[in-house]
Amino acid sequence: MTMKHNGLKKYSQVTNFYSSFDQIDGRHPWMDAVKDGFVAYRVRQLNTGKVAYFNFALAKEMGLIAPDHPNQMTEELEEKLIHTFSLQIINEYDELTNRRIDPSTIRPNKYMATRYLQLQHANKQGKTSGDGRGIWNGTVSHRGTTWDVSSRGTGVTRLAPGSVEAAKPLKTGGTDFGYGCGLAEIDELLGASILAEVMHLQGIRTERVLCVIDLGKGYGIGVRAAPNLIRPAHLFLYLKQERWDALKAATDYLIDRMVSNKSWNIKAKGLAKYDELLNCVCSSFAEFTAQLDIDYIFAWLDWDGDNVLADAGIIDYGSVRQFGIRHDKYRYDDVERFSTNLNEQKQKARLIVQVFAQMVDYLKTKNKKPLRAFARHPIVEKFNSQFTEQRSERLLYRMGFNENQRKNILADKELFQKFDKEFSFFERAKVAGNEEKVADGVNHPALYNMRHLLKAYPQFLVDSPLPFEKRWMLEKDFFKTVLSSFAKSRDARMGEKQRLHIESFQKLYREMVTTAAGKQKPETILKGISERAQKLNSDKRITGNALIEMVDEILTEKKRGLPLTQIQKIVDRLVYDHNGMPEIPVSRFYRDQQEPQGGSVKMDLFAKLLSLVEEHKESI
Repeated sequence: MTMKHNGLKKYSQVTNFYSSFDQIDGRHPWMDAVKDGFVAYRVRQLNTGKVAYFNFALAKEMGLIAPDHPNQMTEELEEKLIHTFSLQIINEYDELTNRRIDPSTIRPNKYMATRYLQLQHANKQGKTSGDGRGIWNGTVSHRGTTWDVSSRGTGVTRLAPGSVEAAKPLKTGGTDFGYGCGLAEIDELLGASILAEVMHLQGIRTERVLCVIDLGKGYGIGVRAAPNLIRPAHLFLYLKQERWDALKAATDYLIDRMVSNKSWNIKAKGLAKYDELLNCVCSSFAEFTAQLDIDYIFAWLDWDGDNVLADAGIIDYGSVRQFGIRHDKYRYDDVERFSTNLNEQKQKARLIVQVFAQMVDYLKTKNKKPLRAFARHPIVEKFNSQFTEQRSERLLYRMGFNENQRKNILADKELFQKFDKEFSFFERAKVAGNEEKVADGVNHPALYNMRHLLKAYPQFLVDSPLPFEKRWMLEKDFFKTVLSSFAKSRDARMGEKQRLHIESFQKLYREMVTTAAGKQKPETILKGISERAQKLNSDKRITGNALIEMVDEILTEKKRGLPLTQIQKIVDRLVYDHNGMPEIPVSRFYRDQQEPQGGSVKMDLFAKLLSLVEEHKESI
C-alpha cells in the first residue's frame, strides 16, 4: 500500500539534516552546453509512494547522507526522497488536454529528457529519439566528483518510440503503443538495483541505482547515478546530422566532465584534445569489452552507442544478463529484432571506437568521411591489440593469479597462447544439437562449465599429497568436473579428442603456475591461487534467469504482506555476498561495512532466493 504525503506543507517541517538533496532540482550543465540536446518538461510532485530500496553506500559516496548515517531508513529520509524523486512530467498530452494540476505541486525548474541516437527508431540520425520515459534530476558534487542523477518511470516523453510511432502525444500509462507507457515496472527496477551493485563490486563500470520508489500497482520510479551518464549516442546523433557546432559542444562537455572528475587524463588544448579523447575511449572500451567477454556479461552493444556509457560502462539493465557459463549463442528477442550475442560484443565495441574515430576526424576537418574509411584507422588497430591484452589479463585474474603472477605468465606469450587455445576449446564447446528457443530469445547452451573447473582444479592441486610434477587429475574426474548440466547423454561420453585436450590443459596449467611462481616453488603459491579462484568463481553468481525468479519471489511475498524494509535488507544481503573481490577498489563505505545481521532478514525467503541462485548457476 502506498503512503500518501501531505505535500509541501508537511515537507516544510522536515529537518535540514538531508539538505544535500536540495541541489537535485532539475538543473543540469548539459542544458547550457548543448542548447537543443534535450526536451524540457515541467514536472509535478506526486507526493505519494514508499521507498522500496535505497543505496546507502552510494548515497554516502555522493555526500547525500552523512558517512556515519545508519544503513536504515528514517521517516525524515523517506520524506526527503519522496519529495525529491517522486515526480512525473507534465507532457504534451497533459498540455494538449489542459489537464488540471495543482499548481502547488509543480516544481519551479524544468527537467530535461535528453536526445540521443537509437537504432530502434526509424530515423537513424537521432532526430526523434532519446529518453522516452525518463528525466535528468540534476547533478551532485562532492569531494571533487560530479555525479549525474536521472530517473526512469517518470512519464512518456515525445522521444519515446511509442510516441514517434503514434505520431501524436501519448498519455502516461497508456499501452496502445509499444515503448509508449512512460512508466517503469517495479520488478525491473529491483532487478537493476541488485545487478548494478553486483557489477560495481566486481569492478565493472556501471550506472548504479540510488533509490527505488514503489508507487503501487506494480509500478515505480528508479533513480540512477554515475559520475557520467552521457552515452556515445548523445554525441553520435550530431555526427549523423553533420551538425559540427552541436557536436563540438557535446564533445567538449564530455571531455570537461571526465577531466574534472579525474577519469581521463587529457591535457592537450584545441583540436589535439580530440585525439587524446580517442585514445581514452579506445582504452576504456577495450578493457570493458574484455571484462564482459571473460565474465560472460551480455550488454547488447551496438554501433549507435545507446546501451553503453561514453566512458565504457553499463547503462539500462533491461537487457543486461550475467551468464553462469559461456552461453555465447544467446540472443535476446526484442520483438522486431534479435540482439547481438556475447561473441559479437568485441566487434560492436570496435565499431563504436571506429565511429568515434570518424567523429574526431569530422571535428578536426569539418568534413564528414564515410565510416568505412576508418575501418583500418590506427585507433581501431589499437583497440584490437588492447582488447587482446586486457582479455588475457582478465582471464588470468579470473583464474586466481595475482598481479605479479600475471606479469610473469604474460612475459611468456607463447605459453599463455597455448593455454588459451586449450581453455577456449572447452569454454566455447556447445551441446549436441542446434539453437533452441528460450523464454526471452534463443540459445545454444554451453557444454562445459569453466568457472567450476577454475575453482576446482587449483584446489585439487593444493589437496594432492604428491610432488607438484605428479599432481594429475584423473581424466574421468576432470571430465566430470567440467561437464555442465546442459550436457546430453551423447555429450557425456569422453572420447580420445577430449582426453588429449584434458592432458594438454593440465600440462599447460601447471607450467603457468611454475612460471607465475618465478623464483619460488610452485607449491608455495597454490593456496593463494585457489583462495582467489574460489571467490572469483563462486556459485553465488546471480544469473539473469535467477534474478528474474528471485525478484518475482520477492514481489509475491510483498503481495502477501512482506514489508518494504525487508526488501531493503534482502537486497543488501544479496549484494553483500559480492563484496571483497580481489583487487577491486571500492569506497570505504563498503570496505568498512559489516555483514548485515541475519536475524533481521526473513530467513526462509532469503534461503529460497539462494536456492534459486544455485538452481540457475549455469543458466543465461
